[in-house]
Amino acid sequence: MAAYLDDVEIEKTLGRDIAWESFASARLISDKDVQLIRRYDKRSPELRASMLDEAGPAYVEAFLSVLKAVSKEDTVQYVLALLLQMLQENPARAKFFHLQSEQHMATLPDPYTPFLRLLQRQDWFTQEKSAKLLTAVIEGRPRKSSAFSNGVLAADAGASATAAYGGPDPAEPHVSGFIDWLIGQLRRPSNPTKSVPLSTGLLSVLLKERGSRQLFLRAGGTTLLPSLLKSSNSPSNSQLLYELCMCVWQMTFVPAACDALSTAGVTKPLVEVCRGAQKEKVFRIALSALRNLLDADTEHNGAASDMVEAGLPKIVITRQLQSWGDEDVPEQLAYMDEKLRQGIQVLSNFDKYRKEVTSGQLDWSPMHTSDVFWRENVEKFEERDFVVLRALLKLLETSREVKTLAVGCHDLGMFIVHHPQGRYIVSDLRGKELVMRLMAHPDPEVQKQALLCVQKIMLRNAANN
Repeated sequence: MAAYLDDVEIEKTLGRDIAWESFASARLISDKDVQLIRRYDKRSPELRASMLDEAGPAYVEAFLSVLKAVSKEDTVQYVLALLLQMLQENPARAKFFHLQSEQHMATLPDPYTPFLRLLQRQDWFTQEKSAKLLTAVIEGRPRKSSAFSNGVLAADAGASATAAYGGPDPAEPHVSGFIDWLIGQLRRPSNPTKSVPLSTGLLSVLLKERGSRQLFLRAGGTTLLPSLLKSSNSPSNSQLLYELCMCVWQMTFVPAACDALSTAGVTKPLVEVCRGAQKEKVFRIALSALRNLLDADTEHNGAASDMVEAGLPKIVITRQLQSWGDEDVPEQLAYMDEKLRQGIQVLSNFDKYRKEVTSGQLDWSPMHTSDVFWRENVEKFEERDFVVLRALLKLLETSREVKTLAVGCHDLGMFIVHHPQGRYIVSDLRGKELVMRLMAHPDPEVQKQALLCVQKIMLRNAANN
C-alpha cells in the first residue's frame, strides 16, 4: 500500500450508518447507485473484493455520484472513507476511476473534479481525504506518458513532442489545480500541524512525473522548499524532512528549477540536513540533491562555493568513516569528496568577490585594488545579466556603512576602467547618479572614492569622444 493512503481515522468514520434511500427519494442519486452502495456497504473485505472484481467501475461511479450531488458533511466523509478503504486494500483499484461501466458508457469519466471541489470545504477531514484520493487518481490514470502542454516536453521541444506523446494529457488542468492547492497549503496551512506534512508527502509522489515538476516550478513552489527545510530540520521530523528532500531532489532534474533552488538558498539547508541526519534515507536523499545541484552548475554560478562555505567537505569526510546499509551512499560520498576538492581548487577570486558583494558588506581586501583581478575577471560581471554589478549598485543605493560605500565606489571605478563598455553599462543602470549623490556624503573617504569614480566616468567619456 502506498504510504500516503495509510489513514487511521477512516475506521471510526465507517462506523456510522447512512440513510442511502433518502438520497434516492430526494432524487439526488439514482436507485441503481443506491442499490450498488447498499450492496457494498458494511460487507467483509473478501465480499467487497469480489464485488469490485466483478464491477469495480460501477461501484466507483456510484460513490462519485454521491460526492457530486450530496453536500451533507457526514455522508461526504463516509464516502471518502469508503474509497480510501478500497484503495488501502488494493491500490491498483485506482484504475476503476478511469474506466466506464455499462450504465455510464455515454459519458467520459471525470474522477478529478469532485475531489477538487471538496478541497474547498472547510473541514480538514474532507480536505485531507480528498487530497489523498486525488493523488491516487492522478497516479492511476492511463495516460501518464502523455505530455503536459506546460510541462517539460512541451517546454523543451514544442508541439511536435506533445504530438509524439499522443497529444496533451487531459488531466493536466486538474493536476495543475491540485498542485496549486498543495502549494497554497504550504504557504497558508488550513491545519496548523497537518497541512505541511500532507502536502509535502503528496507532492513527493506527484513530482515523480516530469510534467508535474514543470507545473510545480511554474506555480512558484520551488522557492518554498528552502525555508521549509530550515523549519523542519529536527530528528522528530525525519519523515517530513525526507519527503521535503525528496521534493528538492526530484526538482533538481529540471535545469530551471536548479537555478531557482540555488537562488532561493537551498544549499545551506541541505548541507545542514546532511550534518544532522540520523536516518540513512534522509542523509542519502539530501546528499543526492546536493550532487545534482553540483552537477547542474556547469556555468560555475557558485554551487561548489556555497557547499564549501556551508561546511559540506568536512561533513563528507566524517560521513565516509561510517558504515552504510545502502552501497550507493559510499559511492556518493566519494564522488562528492572529489568534486568538492576540485571545486575548492578552482574557486576563483571572482567567486569570493561575488560572495562579498551579496553579503552586503565590502572591505579593502587585496582583490579590490588589484589590477590583475579586474583585468582577469571584468568579463565575468556580464554573467546572468550583470547580476553582480547590479548587486554592487544596490549597495551604493541602500547601504549605510561608510566602508562598504567607499569600497563600492572604488570598485565601480575599476569596472569602468577595465570594461570597454563600462561607462555606458554603469550609466544605463543608474550608477552615475548614485555615485554623484555620494559625492555629498558626510564621510570624507566616501566623498573621495565617489569623486574618483566620477572622474573615471568623465575620463572614459573624453577618451571615447
